[in-house]
Amino acid sequence: MTPAALLEALVATPSVSGQEGRIADQVASWVESWGARVQRQGSNLWFTVGSGPRRLLVNSHLDTVPPCAGWTLEPQVPVWREGKLYGLGSNDAKGCVAAMLLAARGLIQNPQALEGRGELVFAFTAEEETGGKGLGTVLPALGALDAAVVGEPTGLKPCTAQRGMLLLRCVAHGRSAHVAHALAAEAQNAIHLAAQDISTLAELRFPAHPLLGEARAQVTQIQGGLARNQVPDRCEFFVDLRTTPGMDHEAVARQLSGVLHSEVIVHSARYLPKSTASSEPIVRAAVAASEGTAPVGSSTASDWAFLGNVPAVKVGPGDTLRSHKPDEYLALGELEAGVAFYQRLIRGYFEEAARG
Repeated sequence: MTPAALLEALVATPSVSGQEGRIADQVASWVESWGARVQRQGSNLWFTVGSGPRRLLVNSHLDTVPPCAGWTLEPQVPVWREGKLYGLGSNDAKGCVAAMLLAARGLIQNPQALEGRGELVFAFTAEEETGGKGLGTVLPALGALDAAVVGEPTGLKPCTAQRGMLLLRCVAHGRSAHVAHALAAEAQNAIHLAAQDISTLAELRFPAHPLLGEARAQVTQIQGGLARNQVPDRCEFFVDLRTTPGMDHEAVARQLSGVLHSEVIVHSARYLPKSTASSEPIVRAAVAASEGTAPVGSSTASDWAFLGNVPAVKVGPGDTLRSHKPDEYLALGELEAGVAFYQRLIRGYFEEAARG
């Protein structure tokens, strides 16, 4: 199967997050026909190639977001135009999946290429877009890992820092009264208190990260008040803070609790910011595979967030700015370059790791 045909088959198989069973079946069938033994948990599947003292995870996700408004083509029907494949998931992240599968196929059919330097764990996982039962749930089954490659569209630029996500639910507590008595001592407008806190958040600054810049708190939802003639006694708003490496989520929540009038409740803190030192073999190999391209940072979250302390890079064919948008596409040239990149990266990682 050619790279173009493989990508087209992946895009032609709908896999909105939570509905990846069919595409997992398809990928498992291909891999087993190439000669590898596939293991599976739900819609997550993985297999190993080679053997040796080091283990490298090569991972990307099978799921997509639902199609948004504005498509001029049928999202679920792949269409080639001028060397580009249009279709939902072509860029995020089925191009990465296709390139990784083709790299795996070459190694399955030519296992001596690894020369006993190490073992590759290829994992194609579910529910990345929704943070559900994906990579994080199958990690224990994968065994110990020395490094990881997470496939996302980065233009084949090695990403060595990724923002985390801290979601806070803030509740301003006031005291109700008839609005005609709003200036009475017993009245306190919770919406006004929330507005003060929102202004405080808008001015709040955190130390800048060299690859990611600074973090800014964004208020994304607000709700308060029961009636037009009643001073509201409660106002709730959500804060989305895309954190940078070095920002501890618990410490940040405590810091905000100390400067806001509102009660601060952690709604979600599991997407931790990540970074990998430039001295790590996986980073050195990724830079070499990209012909010296300097590492970059990424503002978007990925399954890297669940890899704990495993040194990792996020890298793959495509452009993150095409993701989750109408008329998503991946160029055939990008896919072919991605296959060659992953082949160089895999070989280079084991060489760098052997050097220490």
